[in-house]
Amino acid sequence: MSGALAPARSDPSRSVSLEAIQAPVRARLDRVVPELHRVIVSDLPMIEQVSSHLLRMRGKLFRPTLTLLASDVEGGGEDAALTVAAAIELMHVATLVHDDSVDHSVLRRGLPTVHALFSHQTAVIMGDFLYSRALKALVELDNLTVLKILVEVSNQLTIGEMRQLSAIDALGFSENDYLELIRCKTATLLSAACETGALCGAKPHRKALARFGERLGLAFQIADDLLDYTSDEQTTGKPSGLDLKEHKVTLPLIGALPTLDRAARARVDALFADEEPSDASVAEVVGIVREAGGLEYARGRGAQFAEEAHEALSTLPDSPVRKALSGAIVYAMERRS
Repeated sequence: MSGALAPARSDPSRSVSLEAIQAPVRARLDRVVPELHRVIVSDLPMIEQVSSHLLRMRGKLFRPTLTLLASDVEGGGEDAALTVAAAIELMHVATLVHDDSVDHSVLRRGLPTVHALFSHQTAVIMGDFLYSRALKALVELDNLTVLKILVEVSNQLTIGEMRQLSAIDALGFSENDYLELIRCKTATLLSAACETGALCGAKPHRKALARFGERLGLAFQIADDLLDYTSDEQTTGKPSGLDLKEHKVTLPLIGALPTLDRAARARVDALFADEEPSDASVAEVVGIVREAGGLEYARGRGAQFAEEAHEALSTLPDSPVRKALSGAIVYAMERRS
């Protein structure tokens, strides 16, 4: 594990709302939802039914926001960015549908998952449908560079999922393994959201924005994994401790493991040996990780990636868009759901 980290510029004392981040592109962002409808419209009643449910479950359009902001760095965002933003959101939703099916999750943002409401088969096929519609929309843009980036992202997302499924010794999962996993499953899509946005209006800043998105994505996922140790179901829309219950090893636990005494390590081992650990066992291990400094370690690593995201913005022109992108780092680090 690395040593002491310099504090990032994400100051916990100042919060940034998503609404403030979205303000510079609000009018264009309002056009993304109709674009989502356009891209996934179908004359098959079953697809329409599932699509309607998914659109009700959709999140806060964080990734499309990044795409539109990146496209507008120089004040000349193209309309093509709307389709790219919608395609990226569909790819993101597809990963959630597949993840929920693989994990047998019954709730997502407080609503039934496709897997729970319809069937496992429907969830698998619907995830594939969303991917195919996203790529179809991108082909229609006739921008091979954008298409190549997002096809590679779809490949990385799949590799990430297979990497997670193929991990045999969960507690042997190293920090490097974890970082490569979240790079595939989270950071590649945020990086692509920013890079493809740049290609739709701010091409000179393509490399910087891709770097920004990647580092933001790593910080974002670490913050998300911390929520499993710090928030309740009312906040996140899913049970707390779910990662531990599903035997998923994330950075707080990875950071804590080397410091555990024999008794504490035995409790962790027992949880991972139990096919269906009890809520009491999960709560006990959450407490062990907290006491061992696992949360502080993960926060420190997240702050390091946040600082690197800030540094990537240094070459961008000073503007409300750059301020919003900087605010996205604070939002990612300090969010509670």
